[in-house]
Amino acid sequence: MKNKKRNDIILIAVLLLLATAGLLLSGLFKTEGDTAVVIIDGVESARYPLDTDIEVVIETENGVNTLVISSGKAYVSVADCPDGICSSHRPVSMVGETIVCLPHSLVIKIESEKAAETLDIAI
Repeated sequence: MKNKKRNDIILIAVLLLLATAGLLLSGLFKTEGDTAVVIIDGVESARYPLDTDIEVVIETENGVNTLVISSGKAYVSVADCPDGICSSHRPVSMVGETIVCLPHSLVIKIESEKAAETLDIAI
């Protein structure tokens, strides 16, 4: 019975160690994005550079959101959707990060034009 408990503790410790290592490694390979892509109903509608501070009102069939880009980060400052989850989301700036407003069918996705150009050259 003691061996079973000891083995369980070792298994839990190994799993925690692997999870921590995975989180650390994923953080090391994140890259800064340079473009905020606005997607409405699955269709790209606009691209905004993250190096320019702007405020854009995005109107969809279902409502209105205000996208703010400031200090290289994008966030939704105002949304008239019922839950407002998108407006409480932290600012995003890393490639692959998104802000989603389901009631408005809106996705704001961070991409890197530089990374895309590098991939095109490599292929």
